[in-house]
Amino acid sequence: MESSERLSALIERLRTTEHVTVTDLADETGASEMTIRRDLDQLAERGVLRRVRGGAVSLLLRGEALPFAVREHEATEAKERIAAALNGTLADGEAVILDFGTTTLTVARAIAGRRLTVVPLDLHGVNALSGAPRIRLLVPGGRTTPGALAFTGPLTEASLASLRVDTAVIGVCGLSAEHGLTAHELDEVPVKRAAIAAARRVIAVCDGTKFGRTGLGLVCPVTALDMVITDRSAPGAAVSRLHDAGVDVRLV
Repeated sequence: MESSERLSALIERLRTTEHVTVTDLADETGASEMTIRRDLDQLAERGVLRRVRGGAVSLLLRGEALPFAVREHEATEAKERIAAALNGTLADGEAVILDFGTTTLTVARAIAGRRLTVVPLDLHGVNALSGAPRIRLLVPGGRTTPGALAFTGPLTEASLASLRVDTAVIGVCGLSAEHGLTAHELDEVPVKRAAIAAARRVIAVCDGTKFGRTGLGLVCPVTALDMVITDRSAPGAAVSRLHDAGVDVRLV
């Protein structure tokens, strides 16, 4: 089992088990106990767990998103394909709202060479685009959240309400035809809604794992989306239901 696969397996175990031991994890993964200790130390630095003698205690809460530093390293190849496909849907000169999240951060890096007006909704996106010579960067302001550094609150919402853009690129915590597009953090919901309301076209970007999840807060029904760009791991039945709802789904 490679390092990324092993870390993903450890995280999934920590989602359902409060306490794990080095010995048990070594048996389950086939890795040495020394390797497991290094993995646990790495996850502790990212805020996933607290190290204790002989193992670790999970800091993950059911229904909450993983820490940004962990999510940034998940499904990286899929995110890069999604970002490249999204880049191909944009015309030079467009005004784009770019939502917060790890997939949209990958999008920010992919579009850095384009001639666009971009409104990033987190400081990660701002940093990725701040040196891009042909990007006109608009920063909405507001309060930032820990880790994700997402702009939230009334200042952010008011800034978005004053704009009209061509495209809103929206990140996803959970997505299904039944439950719509959802977010884990309730503070994120009004910001995402304001971004959607400001846009002529709405594109959701996510890897296939998001189709099996539902966040706490409803952002919008899928009928509010013009397009979803995802990878080929997305469940076929879920994709078909989005098609039936009139959403253009692109698999990359």
